[in-house]
Amino acid sequence: MRTPKLVATDLDGTLVRADGSVSDFTRGVLVKLEEIGVPVIFVTGRPLRWTRELFEHIGSVGLAIVSNGALVWDVAADQPRLTRLIEPTLTAEVAAVLKSNLPGLSFATESLEGWSCEPAFAAHMADAKRPARRSAPIEELADEPLIKLLARRHDHDDADELLAAASAVVGDRVNVTHSSFPLLEMSAPGVTKASTLELVCTELGISASEVIAFGDMPNDLPMLTWAGTSYAMADAHPSVVSCASHLAPGHEDDGVARVLAGVFGL
Repeated sequence: MRTPKLVATDLDGTLVRADGSVSDFTRGVLVKLEEIGVPVIFVTGRPLRWTRELFEHIGSVGLAIVSNGALVWDVAADQPRLTRLIEPTLTAEVAAVLKSNLPGLSFATESLEGWSCEPAFAAHMADAKRPARRSAPIEELADEPLIKLLARRHDHDDADELLAAASAVVGDRVNVTHSSFPLLEMSAPGVTKASTLELVCTELGISASEVIAFGDMPNDLPMLTWAGTSYAMADAHPSVVSCASHLAPGHEDDGVARVLAGVFGL
């Protein structure tokens, strides 16, 4: 394997441990990569507010790809470098189609200003201390460009089944995926971790063949397919294991850092 020029890694279930921490070993590997001039790009489904807590680990490239590719954040400038948004008319159309075909869904939205939700939407525990900016029916929330449209049905506990059902009815209007539990994550057409990572790499003069990527969930599939070298975590979703060209140890065992230490001789 040719030595990669850039590392692209998912966060939850991949680089960070179950408690959200980064181990001393992983932290040390990230520092060593920075010292030898290899940029590490975090490519996550997390919204910006959940990713900020890991910005201390971002090297000199200073960029994070968040919300499944809908936003590239310039950490040093503390401002967006690139936004790829869902327009209001499309949000309204997709929500209406989903409501008609999958009764019982409740919706939430992510915008640059924060998150909003319908009254019935159960917030993630990570947002327990971050109240929704707005609480209203999706028809009212769909009045601004969105980073992501989210939907869940609280009596449905199979994420893959929910994703398949939603994809069948929305088609290519939006990109639909999930990142573990049964929460639909929808981005503008063509917006994936891979398509945005490609834009960033082009700006840096790095080709897909020079990228090593790590992931564990269906929202990582486009990135792992695009990158020249791809690793699924040992405890990854079955579709990710079958897609990736290599298998890394699990995220609780510092799998990303252990692979990188071997690849780069750290």
